[in-house]
Amino acid sequence: MRRSIELLAPIVDAQLANILLSKVLAMDETPIKAGRKQKGKMRQAYLWPVHGDQNEIVFRYTSTRDHRHVQEIIGDDYTGTLLTDGYEAYARYADLRDEVSHAQCWSHTRRYFERALDAEPQAVKEALALMGALYAHEKTIRKKSLTGKEKQAYRIKHSEPVIKSFWVWCDQQCHRTELLPSNPLSKALKYAMNRQASLQIFLSDPDIPLDTNHVERALRPIPMGRKNWLFCWTEIGAEQVGIIQSLLVTCKLQGVDPYAYLVDVLQRVSQHPASRVIELTPRVWKETFADNPLRSDLNNGTCQ
Repeated sequence: MRRSIELLAPIVDAQLANILLSKVLAMDETPIKAGRKQKGKMRQAYLWPVHGDQNEIVFRYTSTRDHRHVQEIIGDDYTGTLLTDGYEAYARYADLRDEVSHAQCWSHTRRYFERALDAEPQAVKEALALMGALYAHEKTIRKKSLTGKEKQAYRIKHSEPVIKSFWVWCDQQCHRTELLPSNPLSKALKYAMNRQASLQIFLSDPDIPLDTNHVERALRPIPMGRKNWLFCWTEIGAEQVGIIQSLLVTCKLQGVDPYAYLVDVLQRVSQHPASRVIELTPRVWKETFADNPLRSDLNNGTCQ
């Protein structure tokens, strides 16, 4: 398995290079146990999914969650919008780059208010209703298949007033004298207000999603793995999990049969020109080789 995945590593590198050309880049991080820390205890490490606007994803492995890994993965040449959750490492990266706008996720913001539901049920219901209106407008946009300027105009007409009402509501709540700093609602308000600019960037660009839910759906194989295979014996193994999952998940996103893809590519990769490795990524392979893929002996009925 290790030797097979090593053959696929250049394909994943080419896929990441294409992802980094995206106008809107979505990124997240998820923990994984990798390598032995001491007897009976594994090290905590991370896989960072990077999702591009052509429906491709790459998982990069790092041994820590340090902010420097964002810089290492994205690099110095990216220009566009980075869409993430509220982890400060992403904001730090964007602050250092004039060419990068930082948009943040409304779904993560909503979760903070949901945690305060028991403490402040009436107030939180008001906040959730406003955020629910934003998602209702996005549903209408999808239903009407709006794109480009039409999508932006719809957001400005319908979503922008909701956003303004939400910030007014937040300000009113912040002036409640009985609301203590330890109250979960106070923490939710602080989280949202500190990210006000990033949370409304989607109004100015129709290509920016409201949240990172598409990334979280794509990274599910990793947390599912934590409940099945539990951990990776080595850090090299965790890195290889990231490589193979980059291709398997992208196959799913592209509507490609992962088995047919891997059978073809593992036979083709040794003779395919390195300068055209992008052709072996699932997105391009679908258009180039999927109609006549290389088969295994099992498919040909020649295996005894």
